Amino acid sequence: MPEPIPLRILIVDDDEGVTQTFARMLRLEGFQVRTALNAETGLREAEDSHPQAIILDLRMPLTDGLGFLRRLRELEEYRHTPVAIVTGDYFLDDSVSNELRELGAELRFKPLWLEDLVRLAHNLLKVTH
Repeated sequence: MPEPIPLRILIVDDDEGVTQTFARMLRLEGFQVRTALNAETGLREAEDSHPQAIILDLRMPLTDGLGFLRRLRELEEYRHTPVAIVTGDYFLDDSVSNELRELGAELRFKPLWLEDLVRLAHNLLKVTH
């Protein structure tokens, strides 16, 4: 029986510690993970690696997670790619929360523990384990 093809996830977060920790945890669970430390690199990485889901930080310099998501949704290929926005900001403006929902993103709050991160990845990819 052939090996299952790993599910592809892209993590975009300007905090390299968070990015590497999330990537390491998901790789241990069998996911194929690519990372980017800013929105511009993340958009290029998405076009290169064609992730099946994206975990995205909301607060990043220059282009934030919302800006990334707006640009991602402009691309036909990524209109329906599952995206989770992860933030430590518990007091989001209603207009931001509403736009995230309209753009089809799930909202999660930091810290994300291993089991939370794995559950989120599986939920994004609609995988049961």
